[in-house]
Amino acid sequence: MVLQFVGFIAAWNQPGVLSPFLAGTLGALLTTWATFVPCFIWIFLGAPHIEQLRGNRKLTAALSTVTAAVVGVVLNLAVWFALHVLFKTDGSADPFVIALTVLASIGMLRWKWNVVPVVIGSGIAGFLYRLPS
Repeated sequence: MVLQFVGFIAAWNQPGVLSPFLAGTLGALLTTWATFVPCFIWIFLGAPHIEQLRGNRKLTAALSTVTAAVVGVVLNLAVWFALHVLFKTDGSADPFVIALTVLASIGMLRWKWNVVPVVIGSGIAGFLYRLPS
């Protein structure tokens, strides 16, 4: 989603002969295509051979290392987003965001709320909260 946003903004700022919205939409679509298609090609080409490679200890160790690195990158990104969402630019905590985060977390963990309605509901709540009075 971050790459889609960057592709949209880049195309919006340099639309050429297109309208900014159309250029932005095409930029987001192109970014999505260029990001995910190579990954799926590697998955579809390599998936049938993964089971054959399980017995290779060196390759298994390398894949475990890659998995650990990916987990580290995802954790780093989660912490970065959390810090930039929970705290305002002046460094003070945003009480609305913290309350919404606590409510969503408790709802998903205790009451087994589904992630999709929580994301949509949180987005709507944030949008309504930020609307000018």
